[in-house]
Amino acid sequence: MATATGFKDYYATLGVPPGATKKDIRSAYRKLARQHHPDVNPNDSGAEARFREINEAHEVLSDSEKRAEYDELRARWQRGEQWRPAGADAGTGGRPDVRYSGMSPDDLEDLFGSSAPFSDFFYEMFGGSEGGTRARTRFRRGEDVEAETEISLEEAYSGTTRTVEFAGGRRIEVRIPPGIRDGARVRAAGQGGAGRGEGAAGDLYVRVTIRPHPRFRRDGDDLISRVEVPLDVALLGGEVPVPTLRGTTAQLRIPPGTQNGARLRLRGLGMPRLRGGGNGDLIAEVDVRMPTELTPELRRLAEGLRQQRETASAR
Repeated sequence: MATATGFKDYYATLGVPPGATKKDIRSAYRKLARQHHPDVNPNDSGAEARFREINEAHEVLSDSEKRAEYDELRARWQRGEQWRPAGADAGTGGRPDVRYSGMSPDDLEDLFGSSAPFSDFFYEMFGGSEGGTRARTRFRRGEDVEAETEISLEEAYSGTTRTVEFAGGRRIEVRIPPGIRDGARVRAAGQGGAGRGEGAAGDLYVRVTIRPHPRFRRDGDDLISRVEVPLDVALLGGEVPVPTLRGTTAQLRIPPGTQNGARLRLRGLGMPRLRGGGNGDLIAEVDVRMPTELTPELRRLAEGLRQQRETASAR
């Protein structure tokens, strides 16, 4: 949390009191990091900024030396004094280099690409007055790149790969995981535009479109399929075969007296769940099929049914 003067309240960012223990700080950080991680919030443009603030607060409060300097500065700021880096040498303008204790430089680059991982406030406190400028010059991340591809429902079920070709002939093979949904994006980290200086490349995002299927419709992780059921099976009960996206055939049990349009469920035969946990279900919509030829025997049976219905209605 930043104030109007540029001061950041790291305790407020993590939601802990100033006297919080290291265990409390670590627990709060882990909870917030899981909640606001950009990979968990792909459609939230503000998730990365919140994630940066959370990591910056943890970097300071989890390190005893940084926390002591920050607490001294915070106390002076609360008294209304103008803030400057705690312990800075007035003649030299601050410390020469920042030290990262909570995360390694490699971890920082994995999290934030090669853009500056923390705010100017952080670098002014722990990296000298020129720290923020140096970081932005050294860390210049490449642009993210977007592409599109189309796959079949069978490919969405089993997973597949697609090759994206860039200008200049560069080709990137992107893995599309089983269970992906229509319109979702797949991220290929570090495969986007080139960075500047020491900056790493941006990311490649491939948006996936799934073609309509002639037999199956998708509802979340469930698949819906219309299944033909002969009239005698609908009346007396029995089993009918149902094709699946696995390429196999399942047997669907039809209870006696099943009505046209009824929905019967075959558990675990739907789409794979993208984040694990098995599969959705296959929902069979019953399509009761009438006989195409009315034989004398069928006519007698139908007339008998009509008579029973009329008798029941008259009661």
